[in-house]
Amino acid sequence: MKTLNLLCRTALPLLLCTPAAALAQATGPAPASAERQVDFSADQLAYDSIGDIVTASGNVRMTTEGNNLRADTVTWNRQSGEVRAEGNVRIVNPQGDAAYGDNILLTDTLRDGMVDNLLLVLEDGGRLAADRGERAAGYTTLYRAAYSPCAVIDEDGCPKDPTWKITAVKVVHDPVRNRIRYEGASLNLFGVPIIGLPGLSHPDGTEGGGSGLLVPDIRFSRSNGLELSVPYYFKLAPNRDATITPHIYTDVLPMIEGRYRHLTELGAFQLGAYLTYGSRLGLDPLVAQPGDPDKAVRAYLEGSGKFQLDPQWSITASGRYVTDRTFLRRYDISRDDRLRSVVNAERIAEDSYISIAGWAFQGLRMTDEAGQQPIVLPAIDARWRVDDPLWDGQIELQANSLSIVRTEGQDTQRAFASARWERRSITGLGQELILTAFARGDLYHANDTELTSTPSYRGDEGWGSRAIGALAAELRWPLVGEFLNGTHRLTPRIQFVASPPTSNLEIPNEDARAVDLEDSNLFALNRFPGYDRWEDGTRVTYGVDWAFDLPRAAVRTTIGQSYRLDRKPSILPPGTGLSDRLSDVVGRTSVKLGRKLNLVHRFRLDKDNFAIRRNEIDAVIGGRQTYATLGYLRLNRDIDPTLEDLRDREEIRLGGRVKFANYWSLFGSTVIDLTNEDEDPISDADGYEPVRHRLGLAYDDDCIEIGVTWRRDYETTGDFRRGNTFLFRVALKNLGR
Repeated sequence: MKTLNLLCRTALPLLLCTPAAALAQATGPAPASAERQVDFSADQLAYDSIGDIVTASGNVRMTTEGNNLRADTVTWNRQSGEVRAEGNVRIVNPQGDAAYGDNILLTDTLRDGMVDNLLLVLEDGGRLAADRGERAAGYTTLYRAAYSPCAVIDEDGCPKDPTWKITAVKVVHDPVRNRIRYEGASLNLFGVPIIGLPGLSHPDGTEGGGSGLLVPDIRFSRSNGLELSVPYYFKLAPNRDATITPHIYTDVLPMIEGRYRHLTELGAFQLGAYLTYGSRLGLDPLVAQPGDPDKAVRAYLEGSGKFQLDPQWSITASGRYVTDRTFLRRYDISRDDRLRSVVNAERIAEDSYISIAGWAFQGLRMTDEAGQQPIVLPAIDARWRVDDPLWDGQIELQANSLSIVRTEGQDTQRAFASARWERRSITGLGQELILTAFARGDLYHANDTELTSTPSYRGDEGWGSRAIGALAAELRWPLVGEFLNGTHRLTPRIQFVASPPTSNLEIPNEDARAVDLEDSNLFALNRFPGYDRWEDGTRVTYGVDWAFDLPRAAVRTTIGQSYRLDRKPSILPPGTGLSDRLSDVVGRTSVKLGRKLNLVHRFRLDKDNFAIRRNEIDAVIGGRQTYATLGYLRLNRDIDPTLEDLRDREEIRLGGRVKFANYWSLFGSTVIDLTNEDEDPISDADGYEPVRHRLGLAYDDDCIEIGVTWRRDYETTGDFRRGNTFLFRVALKNLGR
């Protein structure tokens, strides 16, 4: 508890040390124990030569090293060595913490003493009060103490009980072990003692924290029953720590969770693991599990880190592995259905970029086959940018290589080199003209191609090569003017692209499988998402951008379409919006109204009948305290299910939070699958299938968070059963390790 550390390391020693030093400075040569210079003032200064007593009275002020003392009277008995500060004693340290006391008594050794009726007001608003405090032999002890970071007055300035506080019969600071321990401690919530804290202790903060228990979590789920998790934090070194969390369940065996973090001179990394034993569904349901088919070790491992070797070179790595398909969902760790592991060495300079990476994937969906998951090693991408000295353009050079292996699938290797020249200029009429020339040479190798189920993805067995070229010209004409007390910019755009016939089906397709026309790729040289497929032919693309700006509002709209000038059949499948000579119409609109509305709408309309092939809405309405979120997606592409994994789907996502009183709010969210058999023939959806609901109640003030959340899942996967999950959470603010 760092707020208590300020008492034990700063405030109380200051109360016990400053007055004697100040008086010594004021009355003559300072004793050997006085080590600091003190600015001193008082209305009166008296010296009793018989009793050898120095008394400063009336607005006594002392300042030393940023610490300020105020008192009505300070008395120093030079014979007994006793120093006493009385009456409205107040000390403020450089951090802004203020300590108050009625009576301070200490010795002129400046080490030992006592304070009556102590109040410490910390800079962050926390308060610690004690009937009495004393310091002896370096140990500081508080009697009948209470600490709270919460406000003790309401909005009208009237006193009130803090939301929570910790009370103790005695608090002792041990300077040898650098710990603070409590006797008779208890936690009081809303003025009611709710739990005793026997044996409570924590580091004093001199070494940046230490080991100890963290706030526990309590939840209930249908799959696991009642769950209690109690994390324990280990401070291994200033740059290393670990957390061990036992998870205890009523319906399944316990699980242990561990995390380790390490900060080095070059970067940082962290490791995490979950381990238990129970029934599981293997990664490949067609392969029998060793031993008992129903019981086995279940685990999940993860790690990540980044190291900056020099100003340009860095290494980033992350890894994830799970023993079975449903472990992450069963224990509410993650909802990811595909895990990725990567290590990537990067060099980033002003005009160059190099990446050398390796990737591994683990599929957790029921349709994923373990032997078909790719392992990418290496994946190399290098780019250089140079200015063109002849035509005032810019040249980008790229070299790329990729090797993909599968234990029971197709292996593919690829290498290519490309050059792209681009020149931007402004015509006399204010038009922006962009000229582009592109050339690329590819070399491929593939084996075991018959193991790829989709023939168009296989390519030819063995070695293959191809050459790619393209020329493009794009003209943008921004028209700016005043409109409805705002500024608008209307920018018509037209682009011509010409590319000679290119080999595609003879080349393996690993990274260009999910194709869809949208506003982000409408004016791209290649509308395929990866490198393995190239859109050849000659086409013209046209569209318009419109922007409208008011002081607290902004609207952006883009709409466009393309037309192929040649009659060559396209390799783009029907449903992508690009299979015919005339493409579908795509667009995007965004609206912002201050902080009250943020809306983005993306769409694709069928060119023949204006049917909606893609309709996507994301909106946030409201402010920080009360708001609503809306997400809607409908894909109606009717693509052959053997060609790609992206299925037609319709779903709606709703969420929001309503603040209905001071500190109280109600929040919730839902995901509903609206897909029916017409949209996805291989799905058994009925057009309204709830996926997940969440509803909660939260209390959040200046020093505590309390939340109760109910969640219901409607999908059963393996041993993860549909049903209810309840989570209760309490977080005490400003209560650190």
